Amino acid sequence: MYFVINVTLNRKPILLANADLLQTALRKVSISDKVEIVAWVVLPDHFHLLIDPAADDLSNIMRKIKLSFSSSLRKRQELMSGRTWQYRFWDHAVRNQDNLNHHIDYIHYNPVKHGLVKSPFDYLYSSLHLFAKEGYYQMDWGVKEIPEFAGNYGE
Repeated sequence: MYFVINVTLNRKPILLANADLLQTALRKVSISDKVEIVAWVVLPDHFHLLIDPAADDLSNIMRKIKLSFSSSLRKRQELMSGRTWQYRFWDHAVRNQDNLNHHIDYIHYNPVKHGLVKSPFDYLYSSLHLFAKEGYYQMDWGVKEIPEFAGNYGE
């Protein structure tokens, strides 16, 4: 299992307006490559994933996600070429259940961290609502008691 961050070229804020294309790219890779995307958040200029690449190589999976999104974006914008992403992505291997839970919380709190919303539940572009529906979060999580995140998250 890996925590991944991927950033747009020059941190251009294009992802929210095209979140549907990124979600389609994630779904396509998830289905075709049997990859489990455990948690996710899309922000204006980057996204975070908690991903289980199964038997595939993480770099190969990220390449497929980035290519799928970029191709769809160029088609939408009627462009023939152009880069969308920084060349690399940042990843962290999840080591245990506590580390997994911590990264899931970090992903879901990220829109608040970046000042996009006051409550993580006000943000539409994350898997938080799915986790809440399953009973993993109370509706006041991240508002009543702000989680602490020590460490490096690649931002």
